[in-house]
Amino acid sequence: MKARILAIAWCIAVLPLGGCVAVADLPGGGTNPGSSAPGSSAPGSSAPGSSTDELTGTLTVFAAASLTEVFTEFEAELEEQNPALEVVLVFGGSSALAQQLLAGAPADVFAAADETTMQVAVDGEVVQAPVAFARNLLALAVPRGNPAGVVSLGDLARPELIVALCASEVPCGRAADRLLLERGITPSVDTREQDVRSVLTKIELGEVDAGLVYATDARVASDRVTTVPITGAEEVATTASLAIVTGSSQQVAAAAFLALVTSSGAVRVLRAAGFTVVP
Repeated sequence: MKARILAIAWCIAVLPLGGCVAVADLPGGGTNPGSSAPGSSAPGSSAPGSSTDELTGTLTVFAAASLTEVFTEFEAELEEQNPALEVVLVFGGSSALAQQLLAGAPADVFAAADETTMQVAVDGEVVQAPVAFARNLLALAVPRGNPAGVVSLGDLARPELIVALCASEVPCGRAADRLLLERGITPSVDTREQDVRSVLTKIELGEVDAGLVYATDARVASDRVTTVPITGAEEVATTASLAIVTGSSQQVAAAAFLALVTSSGAVRVLRAAGFTVVP
């Protein structure tokens, strides 16, 4: 992946989650995504002598952390098809990314882990016509070997356990809160994290005894975490969607990325990662 660490982070003072989400550095000394250096081709246009179908410039994609592996694969495919195009992936909590877009952060595509977060971007008129493409389920994950002996969702109420959940404002946290409420469980929560990968990392490192993450994240770390069967996850499934950012200078490239993610060829990638594909 060609994304580099930003020298600048967008801090959203009004964001209830607090803090900042790092954004990938943009080529050309921090120019806007898709902007052209003097004498270069315009964003999305063809360089002299190239195919008229070739995409060029930089395409910046804001995406939920739970989409890291599949979007990295889609990035590689689109760049292989279009050697003059650089795809910059920016992963983080969906809610924080939406707030950055509302504050004017430059991006071309936004992919949220749930429809509630995407609706925030729609209501703020920063994205256009979102398309749902995959569903995800929660999983109860524990450090490899399950040293605390967690056997059910109800164990999250045990006060002696160290439990991690996503923040209530982010998709994985909303789903976790709803699942626990519907099961009549009051969890003994020790930490609330800003995205699902932060919860997963604490479980992997053994810093917590248990946590609720997405099934796709548990699959990524299957050699480092163990999952405990739970019921009711289907009832709080989250639906991921993506949309082109309003005012993007890379409308054609953004549409190409959206078409790739929702194509029949993407079904294999999504299912292999543990997602359920939206018809």
